[in-house]
Amino acid sequence: MSTTSVRRTEAAPESALPGPMGRGKLIAFILAFVALGAVLLLPIDGIGWQGQIALAMLAFAVIMWVTEAVSYPVSAVLIIGLISLLAGLSPDPENPGEILGTGAALRTALAGFSTSAVALVAAALALATAMQATGLHRRIALYVLRFAGEKTSNIVIGAIVISIILAFFVPSATARAGAVVPILLGMVAAFGLSVQSKLAALLVITATQAVSIWNVGIKTAAAQNLVAVGFIESEMGRGVTWGEWFMWAAPWSVIMSVVLFFVMRWAIKPEAEQIEGGRELVTKQLAEMGPMTAAEKRLTAIAVVLLGFWATEGVLHPIDSSVITLAAIGLMLLPGIGVMDFKYAQNNINWGTLIVFAVGISLGTFLLKTGAATWLSETTFGALGLASLPLLATIALVSLFNILIHLGFASATSLSSALIPVFIALAATLDVPDGGIGFVIIQQFVICFGFLLPVSAPQNMLAYGTGAFTTRQFLKTGIPLTIIGYLLILLLSATYWNWIGLV
Repeated sequence: MSTTSVRRTEAAPESALPGPMGRGKLIAFILAFVALGAVLLLPIDGIGWQGQIALAMLAFAVIMWVTEAVSYPVSAVLIIGLISLLAGLSPDPENPGEILGTGAALRTALAGFSTSAVALVAAALALATAMQATGLHRRIALYVLRFAGEKTSNIVIGAIVISIILAFFVPSATARAGAVVPILLGMVAAFGLSVQSKLAALLVITATQAVSIWNVGIKTAAAQNLVAVGFIESEMGRGVTWGEWFMWAAPWSVIMSVVLFFVMRWAIKPEAEQIEGGRELVTKQLAEMGPMTAAEKRLTAIAVVLLGFWATEGVLHPIDSSVITLAAIGLMLLPGIGVMDFKYAQNNINWGTLIVFAVGISLGTFLLKTGAATWLSETTFGALGLASLPLLATIALVSLFNILIHLGFASATSLSSALIPVFIALAATLDVPDGGIGFVIIQQFVICFGFLLPVSAPQNMLAYGTGAFTTRQFLKTGIPLTIIGYLLILLLSATYWNWIGLV
């Protein structure tokens, strides 16, 4: 065999090699490193060198995340390496004259992987994969739509109800959208309309916006919520149970679900007010699925018990959500009583999401521990004099800032990683109860707003990829939802959340 043949054999397969980087992304990639260097060279008073490195890493991460110059998992790996090198080769703040060491810096860069929130996200991703393995989430969606019937208004309500039900059991916004959107498009096709019809836009946008609404209402519905909880536990010394989150957030989501129905019926007028044959199509799809399999029944039992443990955490038992969810996943993987094998889980769980989540927590913790988050909070919000304003005014201004900055982020998980540490630092300067946990939680609710653009959330992009609606149609529904959601945040801050002691 020739040398050339040997080299070809040992080379990586073409499909495994990274593709070329587009010009725009290359410019963004270079800009991220330029921003990193610029922040390191700036003369910044009131902050140590480690804190300046943390700020530089934040600038680097934000540009990477906003532009998606490289994929989120790749940017996460870059962040690990850069923190390890920059912090490791810089002076040790506790031992003047010595460098910190790359080993110690690597521990800082990987700190997020050791949090209980990461364990819960890993288990949640496995639970969502189990739903996909059995098709249980699709069966639930079909049952609801069969009950809804053929009237367009009832199907809109059905799409909202599906999103609500699945939010309790499927801890992945993308998986929830992926379960219901194809079914809705199938109903549209059964009526003889194209995927570009107004009816398709109405139903698909409704389901997608409902997913975002219930990302707020349920702690385990979205990974970004667990980012906030992880920071609150590590930096504020207090956990947030599933039941507490639900008590605080569910009223907002319930009201917004009603608002969603009326906004959608106002914004998009479908070609017909009834889908003839829609019920028959759903019934046919259920028949094709056949009766519930043993795996589906086992998964249903596990999911219901798991939900019961989540809802009663801290009330009937002391078991943490992360622990009980990991135990449930263990059951799901066992031969005989499980619902999937580990090979299937290994191939279908989105491990990249887990890496991004953990690195985001590491970066946020680095910002908090070095004082960079406090400096950033004082420099930005302190200049506005927020500490002297009434709490409601502070919530109003910061929430508005939160909504506007979300326009640049496609990942709410990354947005939480960047902003929650800053909000925790800001909360420490406010005269609020319980150390400002309520203020931070409310800002996390706002981070979940993904109503305005298709690029504002992964589930939006999944739906947009079907071609069922235009950006203009999505924006027409997203603007009123964002305005009403924002005003409802302020109303609940002044009333319900104030009465129960959250703020």
